[in-house]
Amino acid sequence: MTYKKPVQKLAGKIREITLGENLKLGGESVLPFYSFDGDTGHKPVIGMEIWDVHPENWPTTVMEELGDRVRNPVEWAKFCEEKYKPDFLCLRFVGANPDMGDRTPEECAQIAKEVAEAVTLPLVIAGCDSNEKNGKIFTKVAEALADKNFAFLSAVESNYKEVGAAVGLAYGNIVVAESSVDLNLAKQLNILLMQLGVKPEKMLMNPGCSAVGYGYEYVITTLDRIRLAALDQNDATLQLPIIMPVSFETWKVKESAASVEDVPEWGDQEERGIAMEISTSVGILAAGANAVVLRHPRSLEVVREFINSLIQ
Repeated sequence: MTYKKPVQKLAGKIREITLGENLKLGGESVLPFYSFDGDTGHKPVIGMEIWDVHPENWPTTVMEELGDRVRNPVEWAKFCEEKYKPDFLCLRFVGANPDMGDRTPEECAQIAKEVAEAVTLPLVIAGCDSNEKNGKIFTKVAEALADKNFAFLSAVESNYKEVGAAVGLAYGNIVVAESSVDLNLAKQLNILLMQLGVKPEKMLMNPGCSAVGYGYEYVITTLDRIRLAALDQNDATLQLPIIMPVSFETWKVKESAASVEDVPEWGDQEERGIAMEISTSVGILAAGANAVVLRHPRSLEVVREFINSLIQ
């Protein structure tokens, strides 16, 4: 008797969301990379992080390669697009933080508009550490980039009404719903945004990210539970593509930030940071993320190879 390999059929499917003009996310009806069971949807994508201000304590080789471009977000964005060829760019407004220059929402909007006009890649817009100010930043930036279909990272429980109304309803962009590593919190925020009037095709999820070794097992199990609920239980409120800002977390932990002088036994600082970024990325991609944001070009290269090696 001929052996017939069993196939796991799931009831649900992740929505297909378009970022920018034509970057497709989601669309899978099976667990991550389970091509032997069915349609794996669109290939996971990788974005590169750029800042609106000169970054401090970034990897030495990155800073040397970028040179004076880091003082101009437009030139920085153009360089990354041409040299590293990521799938999208993540423009992060660190300079809007009250402790980093307190850039106004209007200034942020002007920078975002100039970057968008200078590159062909879609943008993901990220704010600063203040959720209250992010609401104001996203409103102005979404207005400047109206109907571009760019993603705004993120709407949280404290500002989802302001962000959802401006980004998703008034100006035709994509709202990223960010929660704190809990399936029920992720589902609740998705429902609140949908009740506000944001359409699912204008939404992505960030269920919460951490670096390897920092509650990472909770991140992975939360991703697993979200994907099983969406696909196996056909929970429509969780059938959204997932984007994770890996670089935001991995480069600030002690394994990446501690100098060689402080802990010589740990080896080269930059190599540690790259290892943290790669390790974190491949785990969350294998657990269901559709997009990751990275900082180091070597990380982008390795993670891209990882994705391609699993896509059949």
